Amino acid sequence: MKVAVIHTAFEDAPNTVAFVETPFAVVEEALEYAYRWTNNVMGSWSIKEKVINGEDNGDYNKDVTVMAPLTDGYGLRSTSVGDHMLVGNTKYIVASFGFEELV
Repeated sequence: MKVAVIHTAFEDAPNTVAFVETPFAVVEEALEYAYRWTNNVMGSWSIKEKVINGEDNGDYNKDVTVMAPLTDGYGLRSTSVGDHMLVGNTKYIVASFGFEELV
């Protein structure tokens, strides 16, 4: 299942930052996967290198296609509460706990 990640929480306009090809058929699991792999936990999810400055990039994932340009070589911010995710024609908002379908 493919998930589009759209950063909207801190931007002036929505920005599609990634497409995540998930190994899941259940929407909630696909959203969780996309959320995890568009967060900077152990490196940078958007810098598509396995090693950054001699350090292992634990956030590298081949399933993530970065769609937004990097600024001055720095990676993109983590996906946050208020950002959107699109699965097929259904849009979800990242909530404090989980995801809510936007109607």
